[in-house]
Amino acid sequence: MAIAKQYLKTKPVCKVTFTVPAKDAKKVAVVGDFNNWSPKESSLKKLKNGTFKGTFNLPKEGSYEFKYIVDGAYVNETEADRYQWNDYAGSENAVLEL
Repeated sequence: MAIAKQYLKTKPVCKVTFTVPAKDAKKVAVVGDFNNWSPKESSLKKLKNGTFKGTFNLPKEGSYEFKYIVDGAYVNETEADRYQWNDYAGSENAVLEL
């Protein structure tokens, strides 16, 4: 798994690209604070090599809790900036610092 950040000079946003290697998965989405934990508009596109990838514009100077949903199972990003305990989920969420 990987996260790439590209800060834009002309806009107060950061282009964040999420990459998830999941050859056997049928569907992968990224959910978090930035999309109200809704997988509806956050699906990642499956590439020919079996990796799922998607880019989102997120406001700069914020931190966002998130997780991936891989075929219905919640999975944390291994390269997250940090992790935050979530009492509601009873587990840690990955955190993205922009």
